Amino acid sequence: MSPRIAILDRDLCIREKCGYQCEKVCPVNRMGEECIVTEEGTRFPVINDFLCIGCGLCVKKCPVGAITIINLASETGEPTFQYGVNSFRLYSLPLPKDGLCGIVGRNGIGKSTALNLLSRKLLPNFGEYDKEFSEAEILERLPIATRRYFESEKEISVSYKPQMVDKLREAFPGTVDDLLHRMDERSAYSMAIEKFSLKSILRRKIGQLSGGELQRVSIAAAYLKNADVYYMDEPCNYLDIEERLRTCLALREFSEGRRMMVVEHDLAILDYMSDYIYIFYGEENGYGASSGSKSTRAGINEYLAGFLREENIRFRDREIKFSEYSERETHTKIRFTYPEFKKKFEGFSFSSEEGEIRDGEIIGIVGKNALGKSLFVKLLAGVEKPDEGESLGLKVSYKPQYIQPQKDTTVLDLFSKKGLDAQIAENAKRELSLHKLMEKELEHLSGGELQRVSIAYALSQKADIYLFDEPTAFLDIEQRLCFSDLLRRTISESEKCAFVVDHDVVFADSISHRLMVFSGQSSIKGHAAAPLPKKDGMNSFLKLAGITMRRDRDSKRPRINKPNSVLDREQREKGEYYYATKE
Repeated sequence: MSPRIAILDRDLCIREKCGYQCEKVCPVNRMGEECIVTEEGTRFPVINDFLCIGCGLCVKKCPVGAITIINLASETGEPTFQYGVNSFRLYSLPLPKDGLCGIVGRNGIGKSTALNLLSRKLLPNFGEYDKEFSEAEILERLPIATRRYFESEKEISVSYKPQMVDKLREAFPGTVDDLLHRMDERSAYSMAIEKFSLKSILRRKIGQLSGGELQRVSIAAAYLKNADVYYMDEPCNYLDIEERLRTCLALREFSEGRRMMVVEHDLAILDYMSDYIYIFYGEENGYGASSGSKSTRAGINEYLAGFLREENIRFRDREIKFSEYSERETHTKIRFTYPEFKKKFEGFSFSSEEGEIRDGEIIGIVGKNALGKSLFVKLLAGVEKPDEGESLGLKVSYKPQYIQPQKDTTVLDLFSKKGLDAQIAENAKRELSLHKLMEKELEHLSGGELQRVSIAYALSQKADIYLFDEPTAFLDIEQRLCFSDLLRRTISESEKCAFVVDHDVVFADSISHRLMVFSGQSSIKGHAAAPLPKKDGMNSFLKLAGITMRRDRDSKRPRINKPNSVLDREQREKGEYYYATKE
C-alpha cells in the first residue's frame, strides 16, 4: 500500500486555465516518470499514489487549492471503499451491536459512506473502484470482525433514515398518513404517531411539511420498518431541544434488544442517547477511518482531545476545550434598546417584551419550534414589520434560517462585494476553511458548505447588530465550536452585538452572555421574555424542556443528566437545572 494518498477535488480544479502547474512542478515528472498526467477525455490531472514522494510542491502551486496529499503513517491495510480515481476512500467500518451506537466525527470523512456500506447501499471495492467483486471475494478480503457482520447480514433486513430528508418531498407525493401506513411493517402505526407527535399533520402532503416535520416523519418511517439493524443519519437536524430529547428517548427505548446506529452532531444529545460510540477521523473529502468501539463518555472525551488512546492515534493537532465557566453577563454600556413587539397572523399571535443589548454582547435565543424565534429576528432585521412597535433603524447583518443561494455566483464573487470588513472576512474564511471553496458556485455547495459561507459573509458585513438564525444546522461539532470561538472573538473585539437563535444547547451555552427564553404554544401563540442573566435564563429554559445539566469533570463539556438520576433529582430539588452540581 502507498504510504500516502493523493486527493484531487474535481469541483475545484480549473484544468487548462492554470496550465497544469501541478504537472510542471512535480519533481518525479521532471525526472522522467509519470507521477501526474492528464487524463484523456476529462482533461483532469491524475496523481499516481505510489510514485508520489509527498514533497507537497503540487499542493503549494495549485492556484485553487484542489490538491491534498495525506501521509498515512498511522493507516494500515487497504481501503474498504473508494469512490474513484484520486477520490475519497474509507479504511474501516464501525460494527453495530445491541443497543444504540453513536457515531461522532467531522463532516466529509465517511460517516454516511459507512452507513451506506453497512446497509448494503454500497458494496466494498477495496480501492479497486473499476472492478466488480463477487460476494465471496468481498468476504475473503474483509477483516474477520467485518466479515462476520457481512456474512450475518445476508439475510438481515435494514432500515435507513437518510441525512437529506428533504429529498422525501420529491420521492413521495402522498400524505404523511399514506407514507406511514405504507412503511408500517410492525403494526406500530399508532405508537409512531404518538412518539413522534405526528397526529396534527397526518393529512398533509409530504411536500408541504416544514424541515422539522419532515425529519420526524422520516424517523417514524424508519422506526416502523421491521428490521434487524436501524441506521439514523443526523436525526436532530431541524428539531428543537424538546423534540430532540423526545426523539432520542424514543430511539433509545426502541433500541433495547435491537441494533441501532445514529450519526449526530449535537454533542449533548449524542451523549444522552448513546450506549457506546465510534469515532470517525481523517481528512475532509480525502479519507476516513473508524475507531474501535468506546464507552460514550470516554469516546466523546477522546474525540474532543483529538487522540484515540487504545489505537495510539493522534488525529487532530489541538484539543477542543471547554471553559469551566460559561460566558458571564457583560457590564458594558447599552448599545441600543428595542421596544415591545406584537405581530398577528392567521392562527398565530406573537408578543415580545422590551429589552436592551450591550457592546460586545451576544444574546442567545432559545425555545421550542414555532414560537416566533425566527419572526423576532426578522422584526429586528426589518424583514417583517410589527403590528405594534417601531423598527430599530440600525444597520443589520442577518443570516436567515433557510438560505437561498444566488445563482451564477461564486463564493469569491460574494466576498468581493462592497461593505465587508476585509480583516474580519479573511479571519472568517480562514477559521471556517473557505479558501478551497472560493471558485465554487453557491448553488453547488453542500448544506454544510453553504452554511459556513453564509455565516462568514454575515459576520464580515459592516453593521451595528448581527442576527444569526440557526447557524449550526449542517455543521459538524468542530465547525460549531470553531464558529463559536470566531463569533465571540469578533463581537468582543469589534464591540458590536449579536442575537443568535439555535437549538444546540452546548453551542448556545458557549456563546451567550444572556438568554431570551421563548414560551407559549407552538404554531398558536409565542412570547419572548426580556433577556435574562445566563443562569436564570438557562434554568428557565431547561425547566421548560424538562432536563437538568452538569459539566463533565474532565472535559468540562455540558452534559444532560439521565432522568431520575441522583444528580437530576438533587438539581431539581434545588431548582438549579443548570450546572449546579459538580461531578
